[in-house]
Amino acid sequence: MEDSGSITEKVFSNGDAYVGTFQGMFPHGKGKYTWSDGSVYDGCWEEGKMTGEGRLVWPSGASYEGEFSGGYLHGFGVFSGSDGSIYRGVWRMNTQHGIGRKQYQNSDVYDGCWKEGVREGSGRYAWSNGNMYIGNWKDGKMFGRGVMKWFDGDLFDGCWLNGLKHGSGCYRFADGSYYFGVWTKGLKDGHGMFYPAGSKHRFLRKCSDRYDEKRKRRLSHNPSTNSESVIPKVKRSISERISYSLLRGSGSISQRTTSQGEDIALGDSSRDMMTCDSSSALSQSSLDDKTEFLETGYSVGKITPVPIREVRQSDFGDQARIKMYFPRKGSQFTPSHHSVDFYWKDYCPMVFRYLRELFKLDAADYMMSICGDDGLRELSSPGKSGSLFYLSRDDRFVIKTLKKSELKALLKMLPDYYKHVKEHDNTLITKVFGVHRISLKRGKKVRFVVMGNMFCTELRIHRRYDLKGSSQGRSTKKDRIDETTTLKDLDLTYEFHMDKLLREALFKQLSLDCRFLESQNIIDYSLLLGLHFRAPENLISLLEPPDSLHKVETNPDRVKGGISQGELSIPPKGLILVTHEPSSVSVTPGPHIRGSTLRAMSVGDQEVDLLLPGTGRLRVQLGVNMPAQANQKVMQDESASVQVELFEVYDVVLYLGIIDILQEYNMKKKLEHTYKSWQFDPMSISAIEPKIYSKRFLSFLEKVFPAEP
Repeated sequence: MEDSGSITEKVFSNGDAYVGTFQGMFPHGKGKYTWSDGSVYDGCWEEGKMTGEGRLVWPSGASYEGEFSGGYLHGFGVFSGSDGSIYRGVWRMNTQHGIGRKQYQNSDVYDGCWKEGVREGSGRYAWSNGNMYIGNWKDGKMFGRGVMKWFDGDLFDGCWLNGLKHGSGCYRFADGSYYFGVWTKGLKDGHGMFYPAGSKHRFLRKCSDRYDEKRKRRLSHNPSTNSESVIPKVKRSISERISYSLLRGSGSISQRTTSQGEDIALGDSSRDMMTCDSSSALSQSSLDDKTEFLETGYSVGKITPVPIREVRQSDFGDQARIKMYFPRKGSQFTPSHHSVDFYWKDYCPMVFRYLRELFKLDAADYMMSICGDDGLRELSSPGKSGSLFYLSRDDRFVIKTLKKSELKALLKMLPDYYKHVKEHDNTLITKVFGVHRISLKRGKKVRFVVMGNMFCTELRIHRRYDLKGSSQGRSTKKDRIDETTTLKDLDLTYEFHMDKLLREALFKQLSLDCRFLESQNIIDYSLLLGLHFRAPENLISLLEPPDSLHKVETNPDRVKGGISQGELSIPPKGLILVTHEPSSVSVTPGPHIRGSTLRAMSVGDQEVDLLLPGTGRLRVQLGVNMPAQANQKVMQDESASVQVELFEVYDVVLYLGIIDILQEYNMKKKLEHTYKSWQFDPMSISAIEPKIYSKRFLSFLEKVFPAEP
C-alpha cells in the first residue's frame, strides 16, 4: 500500500508513467500521467480518475485546460484544437454543453448555447466574410426565430428550419425595399407583399424602428458581447450533475467524443476514461456521429453488421423477428432511459434493412427520427380504424399504431410488397420502413408501422384530399376546414390538366399499383393528394407584422380579388418545365418518393425540372413536384340571360400517393355503407371485391385528371 501523501514515480507495463501521489494503487491528489503515445495530463486525481483542475495535452498538439470529473472533461475549460480552433466554455461528459464561445480555424465565431457538442439554444454566429446570424439554434443549425444579416446589407427576420428560411418572415434589401411573405425550406412559397424602397407606409416605419430596437436588444443581451464575464458566472451551476439522456449509457461517453486508438490505459479500474483528440471529434454537428451510439444499442442497428446477402424466404413472416429488453437502468447492450422497462421487437428486420437501403435511408437517421430526444408529435385525430397517428420530429415519417389483424395483413403482404417496390421505382404505394412492437412488463403491447410522410415536401401544401372514388359520407363540414384539414371526394371541385407524358406516367403506375393491391385482396385504399397553389387570390395568406410572424392566417373565403389599393403585389408567373439538370436541383430521395425524373412532351420528351419564378427549381418525379392547371367551374347567377360555362384556372403543384393499404377484403361488412352510391347491392360480395374497387377507383381518378382531347 502506497502512502497517499508522498510523491511517487511509477512506470506501468504498457509504457505509461505517473509521477504524483497515490491512494492505494490509484493516483489520488496531484500528479502527472504520461501515456506511451505521448499524451500528458497534469492535475488533480481522485481514486484513479482525472477530477478537479488540470491540463491535458495530446500528441496532435490539441490541449484542454480546465475542470475534470470522473475522467471526463466536465465543468469550465478551454480546448485548443490542433487545427487552430479554440472553445472556451462549459463542458459535460467530454462534450461542449452549456454556454461557450468557439472560434473556428477559418475565423468564424460562435457565442451562445451548446447541447451535447452542437449549437443549440440562443446564440450568435459571425462568419469571417461579415455575415451574422443572431437567434435560435437546434442540432447545430439555425432553427426557430432569428435574424440573418449579410455583408452586403440584406437582412432577413423570421423563422428558420434546419438552416433554411421556413415560415413567415420579412426580407429587407440593402436598398431599403421590403418583402413580406412565407418561405418553405428556403424557397419563397405562395403569396407575398413587396414594398419598393422609399414606400411611405406607416407599417414599414414601425417595422424599421422595431428591427433597430430588437437588434440593439439582442446584441446587448447576447453572451458574445462579454463572454469573459458571462461564462464564469454560470459555470458552477452548469457544472452540477445533470441526468443522462436516453442516448447515453451509464458508464461511458458517446462514441463521437473519442478519437480512434486513443484509449487511456491506466489499469482495469479506469478503462472508461477516454481522451479527445482534435476538434473534429468535438465540433461536428451532424446527426451521424450522434447515432453511432444508437446503432450499437437499438435493434435496428444490430442488424447492420450482418454480411450483405440476398433476402431469403426465412426473413419473412411472424417468426422473423428480433426482441430486446430495455431496462430503465440500462444494460450491457442498451442505454439507460427515463421511461419504464420495456421490450422492443423488430419484425422482419433483414427485409426492412434492405427496404431502407432500397429507399436510400440510413438506419441511424431512421432511429434518430423515431427515437430521438424530441420524441414524436401526435396528430389531432385518430383514423376511422381507431389507430393513432404520429409524426416524427423532422416530419419525415408517419407512425401508425396497428391492430393485431393489420399487423398480420402487413406481414402476409410483405414478400410481394418487397418484390413490387424493388421492380417499380415509381410506385405510388406508401413507403414502409419498419414494423415494431413495444411491450411493457405489465402486458400492454403497442404495435406500429413507420411510413414515409408524403407531405414532407419542398413546397407548402395548401390543400389536401383523401380520395376513394365514393360519395357516401365523403364530405367535410365547412366550419371545420382550414389549411391542415384533409378533405374528401365531394369537397374536390377541381379538375387537373397536365402534360400528356406526365399523365401517362401517372396512370401507368396507378394501374400497376392497383393490380398489386388486387392481388393482395386489398380494398378501401385512397389516393392522398396535396396541392400547392401558386398564390391564387382565393388562398392568400394574410401576412402580419414581424411581431406576429407565427400567427399567419389563411382563409380561402375571406379575400376575393386580393390586394388593397396602393399596395404592390408580386403576381404569379406560372409554372415552367425546363430540361432536367441534376446539378441544379436536389436529387436526394424524399421520405415518400425515390423514383426517376419524369419526361414531358412539352419539352420534347426530355427529363424535366419545374421552374418556379422567384422561388426555385425542383426535380419532377411521379407524385412529387408535378405541375398542373386546376380548373374550377364558376357558379353563375341563375337570373343571367345568357349562360356561359366559366372556369377559374390556377397553377398548382401536385403531390400524391396511395395510402391505407392494410384493409383486407374480409372487412367488407364494415365498409358496405361507403359504396351505396355505386348502385350495387350493398350485400353483394361482387360490389366491393378488389377488382371492382380498383376499377371504380381508377375511373374516378380519370375524371379528376382528364386526358386532353
